[in-house]
Amino acid sequence: QVQLVESGGGLAQPGGSLRLSCTSSGFTLSSTSIGWYRQVPGKQREWVGYIGDDGTTNYAGAVKGRFTISRDNAKNTVYLQMNSLKPEDTAVYYCNRITLDFTWGQGTQVTVSS
Repeated sequence: QVQLVESGGGLAQPGGSLRLSCTSSGFTLSSTSIGWYRQVPGKQREWVGYIGDDGTTNYAGAVKGRFTISRDNAKNTVYLQMNSLKPEDTAVYYCNRITLDFTWGQGTQVTVSS
């Protein structure tokens, strides 16, 4: 089973920025499409966006224009750059293949608060 590892979360002020990372020690992330997801306690996990194996990206309406997904193939890492953060972006963020057939990782907590 492949499991990805998320990192980079923390506390940010409204309007601030954070960059999350998604890595794997045993799978080449550039070979597949990777999505970012987030979950608030008591709610379903929601899709944030994805990057295709060809580098194309797509985003949920709530984050479009504020979040950017990119890859560094040399580091086998997918990033989620989050700008203009809002309190409603507070959640645990996860990455997974868009087919959702990897084991979910622990996620990384993002808290947006003044």
